[in-house]
Amino acid sequence: MDIARLIQSAVAPVFLLSGVAATLGVLTNRLARIVDRAHTLEQRLAGHPGGAQHLHADLAVLARRARYINVAISLCALAALLVALVVVTLFANAFLGSELALLIALLFVAAMLCLSAAFIAFFIEVRLATVALRIGSPKA
Repeated sequence: MDIARLIQSAVAPVFLLSGVAATLGVLTNRLARIVDRAHTLEQRLAGHPGGAQHLHADLAVLARRARYINVAISLCALAALLVALVVVTLFANAFLGSELALLIALLFVAAMLCLSAAFIAFFIEVRLATVALRIGSPKA
């Protein structure tokens, strides 16, 4: 067992883990902005109980966006877990002397699929946010 080579093999997944962690930071910040905006709209709605139909529509869009961001966060977290398991399995493979190459490959592919799905959910959320923009339109 060559420790230097083993550590070299683990470096790429660790860098990937850093990228996933940064993505999680972006996603959680977007979720926080959505939650803050929803709270603001709910307060405005409480002040205008009957006459704010557009506020209800905006809240519905925010709820939909929050669902997509939550999906993206969950998938990103799962991808991070799978990448961490890749690193653990690399070391287990070396120290136990077993042949876990197929498991390592499957874990990595699963991580990439989760990350890809997370980015798709993120893309949908960004599109929803962009479509909901009303720049220059009158606001009640």
